[in-house]
Amino acid sequence: MSVTSAASATLDDLTATARQVRQDIIRMTYHAGSGHPGGSLSVTDLVTALVFHELRIDPEHADWPERDRLVLSKGHAAPALYSALAHRGFFDPKILPTLRELGSPLQGHVDHRKLPAVEASTGCLGQGIGMAVGMALDARLARRPSRVYAIIGDGECQAGLTWEALMAGGHYALDNLVVILDRNGLETDGKTEDLMGIEPIADKFRAFRYETLEIDGHSFPAILDALHRARETKGHPTAIVARTVKGKGVSFMENKHAWHGKPPNREEAERALAELGGTL
Repeated sequence: MSVTSAASATLDDLTATARQVRQDIIRMTYHAGSGHPGGSLSVTDLVTALVFHELRIDPEHADWPERDRLVLSKGHAAPALYSALAHRGFFDPKILPTLRELGSPLQGHVDHRKLPAVEASTGCLGQGIGMAVGMALDARLARRPSRVYAIIGDGECQAGLTWEALMAGGHYALDNLVVILDRNGLETDGKTEDLMGIEPIADKFRAFRYETLEIDGHSFPAILDALHRARETKGHPTAIVARTVKGKGVSFMENKHAWHGKPPNREEAERALAELGGTL
């Protein structure tokens, strides 16, 4: 099995892969004429670190029972996950441009029924984290070594369902569960703190009995260190509050909530790809 190990990718490897994922996000949303580039770009480094360094997974056996699970609870960031899974060998990268096409396995929000490499169908915010808690509890009961990683969005933290699931994770002391918050501070209509503030978010995770870490979500050393610390934590689930930038890597998209769900036109896509070292 081509299972990842804890030292499977160097920092240079991760940086280069993240750049490729960002290029794919721009191409995919441009070709689709729809999608969510802003949040996909903000979560890219987190997804890259997980798929290419942290997760115990095997592209040739996607259903390996003892694999680690990655649940993208913020399912609209699908392009980032699709690109990472493709380049990790789960499917042919040539189908990436079919994002959102009728009949494509690359749905606008990740769909396990269409693409088995995806662990959970998500998109209705708050549901993915609940499934992740269930997976972590199941792994414990079955005595499997699997770890479960759930990536949630900050707008998602406004949903009561999210906190009900988080409460269960803390109550059952699921130390095989890692919740990663993509804290880019923006959602569809503007700043999270203006619309429905969630701060002090780290204190809230701690109150729900999570070992809580706050990091730069675009620093691979910080991300890998936090993931290592999560593996070493016993008796509590871990929450990683990753401070990120919506639209990271594309200057005119960074920190602009308008790019939450707006695809680039041809001129914008060419400009973005030039900044990322690619072409359309």
